[in-house]
Amino acid sequence: MPHVFEQSDFSLYSNAMTFLRQPLVQNPVNADADIVVLGIPFDMATSGRSGARLGPDAIRRASVNLAWEAHRFPWQFNLLKYTKIIDAGDLIFSSGDSREFCNNLESAADQILASGKTIMGLGGDHFVTLPLLRAHNKKYGKMALIHFDAHTDTYSNGSQYDHGTMFYHAPKEGLIDADKSVQIGIRTEYKHQNHRFNVIDAAQANDLSVAEIVASIRTTVGDLPIYLTFDIDCLDPAFAPGTGTPVCGGLSTDKILKIIRGLDNLNIVGMDVVEVSPAYDQSEITALAGATIALDLMYLWTLQNKINK
Repeated sequence: MPHVFEQSDFSLYSNAMTFLRQPLVQNPVNADADIVVLGIPFDMATSGRSGARLGPDAIRRASVNLAWEAHRFPWQFNLLKYTKIIDAGDLIFSSGDSREFCNNLESAADQILASGKTIMGLGGDHFVTLPLLRAHNKKYGKMALIHFDAHTDTYSNGSQYDHGTMFYHAPKEGLIDADKSVQIGIRTEYKHQNHRFNVIDAAQANDLSVAEIVASIRTTVGDLPIYLTFDIDCLDPAFAPGTGTPVCGGLSTDKILKIIRGLDNLNIVGMDVVEVSPAYDQSEITALAGATIALDLMYLWTLQNKINK
């Protein structure tokens, strides 16, 4: 008799409610795991089109397209043989209460990090990175930031809760060292003369080779612990239309993945993928890009922490 209730890698859309169909563990602190996927369905800090609160669900559903490979091309190992991944579901907070959201996310991240696990955050709008940085700073101290985005998010004219102000506040709070941080893909206006972050703008990134970009990132971050945050609008809208603030002239999915794969042996301590807004997506290509980037970041973390350690 066939085992009809046993999950198979080939039954792609059956039980597609967790990232890569990994176990759902809603209290991850005591679980046996290396990486905890945490959905963060928050988009009350958006300045453009809302909808990123549905991003975690869209990324999870798209991730089942990646679950059937023994190992993801072109990585030369099976991620799940080395790294235990669990999905903690979505953060809970009272609808409309941004202060409670911040407190709940920081507290949840504190507990996960204290248990020795690494967080893969799935946003949500980009504001979610600020509470995550606060939690990571308590454990790792001042960090370097590798930030993929169309926007610098260093604007000071927003409210306390604004997805364009996180990296204005983070250096002032001592969470990250802006001089040791790099922003890739920027193609919106910022105050160049007062901007401490190192920037590889989109025009430069599209003209430079992957090796040149990777070398610049490595030189900038040095040996600091690194938080890597990926705003999906770093990609050109041709590759990621499903986002709240799309900007033409971005990078291709191919180039981004090659850059990520080049960041091996850096001390990446935290990661997130944000700003997927499925209402504006087409054929799930943005959600699939988000899921693929998250998965490649997990491969990168595994190479650093399990294989080359």
